Amino acid sequence: MAEHNELGKKGEELAIKFLIDKGYKILEKNYRYLKAEVDIIAQKENTLAVVEVKTRSSDYFGNPQDFVNPKKIKLLLSAIDYYVNEKDLDVEVRFDIIAIIHQKTIKIEHLEDAFLHF
Repeated sequence: MAEHNELGKKGEELAIKFLIDKGYKILEKNYRYLKAEVDIIAQKENTLAVVEVKTRSSDYFGNPQDFVNPKKIKLLLSAIDYYVNEKDLDVEVRFDIIAIIHQKTIKIEHLEDAFLHF
């Protein structure tokens, strides 16, 4: 497996542990719908958190969250719309980014309602 794929997988594992520690229930990992892939779908109380995980080995080229583009957001919106309808869920939906910088130490930042800024 390519090194960046291993880093991404490790980042998703760290994000899942982080969310569980914060009281979230993990509903789906790597949920796919058409061309979209949602890294994590988690729930806490009546909120469904749609989580995009971005992991980088440094912030030299920018913060991890800066790499979520409008095309990715559009794909995530369509995937979660389908998911909520398919499961007949009555929840609030929130789009989050978990940004991880994995160097000698690990820095995790949870950005709730991250897409409000796009």
